[in-house]
Amino acid sequence: MKKKKRTSIANLLLLGLEKFVEGGELILNSSQDLKNWMYEVYGDYPKPITKQALSQAIKRLREKGIIEQEKREEGNIVLRLTQKGKEIALLLKDDDLEWDGRWRLVIFDIPESKRLVRDTLRNKLKAWGFISWQRSVWVSKKNVTNPLRELVKEIGIEEWVIVLESDNVGF
Repeated sequence: MKKKKRTSIANLLLLGLEKFVEGGELILNSSQDLKNWMYEVYGDYPKPITKQALSQAIKRLREKGIIEQEKREEGNIVLRLTQKGKEIALLLKDDDLEWDGRWRLVIFDIPESKRLVRDTLRNKLKAWGFISWQRSVWVSKKNVTNPLRELVKEIGIEEWVIVLESDNVGF
């Protein structure tokens, strides 16, 4: 049986901001509020979450450009995922959860005149954990369907890309 690795406090914070907070923004009055929130979300974390460990995790995430921290006049602290943080949290999310039994397939036929866009899509698919079945057919178990569809729309390649999600893949 494969031993599950323990998730770091920083990764728990990212996952919590991505999954349990509307818009990836958390407003707190104190670090104790943050600890309480993390225990509500992850009550079974194997060891106490100290103020020092939490502060270090936040500092490292800020330095890496993964979260932003803002102090408001009324004394509240706001933690917010950056775009980079949202992408990292998306990848972490499925590594820490059981597979939902659904495959995500991307099939594309992007013209040579749009090579840069095609390469951008391939690079993003690789970063999101997709593997290539054929040059223009990619598959993943990660639940990235919505962000993938947003990316396709954002870069304007809807007419050349199909994104499928299915639990019925076989021969």
